[in-house]
Amino acid sequence: MPGDILYLKAERDIEINKEAVFLSDIAKLTCTDKHVCNRVKAIKIFQFNENKEKRQVISILKIIEKIQELYPSLTIENLGETDILIEYVAPRRKTQLSAIFKIIFVCCISLLGTAFTIMAFHNDIGINELFSKLYEMIMGQPTDGYTLLEFSYSLGLAVGIIIFFNHIGGRRITKDPTPIEVAMKTYEDEVNTTLIETWNREEKSIDVD
Repeated sequence: MPGDILYLKAERDIEINKEAVFLSDIAKLTCTDKHVCNRVKAIKIFQFNENKEKRQVISILKIIEKIQELYPSLTIENLGETDILIEYVAPRRKTQLSAIFKIIFVCCISLLGTAFTIMAFHNDIGINELFSKLYEMIMGQPTDGYTLLEFSYSLGLAVGIIIFFNHIGGRRITKDPTPIEVAMKTYEDEVNTTLIETWNREEKSIDVD
């Protein structure tokens, strides 16, 4: 035991589907003494109540304090976050039919919303009149209908959307994250930061005395 070092790495936000939270649920641990590591993993950190809030912020200092109650002489190295946001999500059974319905609903909303946005933008800038004037300037005569300009623009718009979102069908074009994935990750980080700061400011987080 003396001289052993326990390395602790916890993520900033953890989602679990059980009310009892153990250290192994929220952090990765390693130690030269496997017995110590297994014993520490079994430490109970928090217990969610079904009728209370489903989120909890726990300071890494509180976790270290609990570990030192068992092994006072153990050296602990924290390689992860200093505050951990734990969210309890009750397990639910989702039927395949409801999942298909949700996917269809989201696809319809996304398709209609995107189509309306593109049409409203084109109507706002008068894209039809612009193409007509360009055609007349180049060809020397007014257009009598849709031309190569409209076809090329529509094709380029579709190709641009596919390249921008980095997906075609269910396949990713490159290994880089898509703009939506980057935006969602940024949004998630900002939400987690706000929640942790709010809990700390309101002194709701579990910390050392």
